[in-house]
Amino acid sequence: MQISSRFTIAIHIFACIDTFEKDYKITSDFLANSVNVNPVVIRRLLVQLKAAGLIAVQRGSGGASIAKPLEEITFLDIYRAVECVEKDELFHFHENPNQQCPVGRNIHNALDDKLRRVQEAMEREMEKITIADVIQDTHKCIAAENK
Repeated sequence: MQISSRFTIAIHIFACIDTFEKDYKITSDFLANSVNVNPVVIRRLLVQLKAAGLIAVQRGSGGASIAKPLEEITFLDIYRAVECVEKDELFHFHENPNQQCPVGRNIHNALDDKLRRVQEAMEREMEKITIADVIQDTHKCIAAENK
């Protein structure tokens, strides 16, 4: 299992906007340069973050901005905005366990609750971490570099 890079790229987007919005117009090209990905990847994420109410995007001369206070945007908010988790299930279960096999016949019963608990624990932790936390640490790292 691996959460896609969309999650970390989205967090990177928030850090860039907060760091540079006073000095630069925050466009998909600008963000793509920092992330080192194609601007199309950034545009797709901006659409998802905008739909979730986390980012505002002004076409033309406006650029992107953060739509909510940083302390109110959690990792879970971002995860839910950009990850494509089917039916709220983090773990994708193999499709057709052999029903003729005693393990195959019972694997769902043995695993489903455990996987649900793991996902819930992860989401509880994600809810505790905000974008403000990441940006604060990012600014500390930048300041340390400039010493």
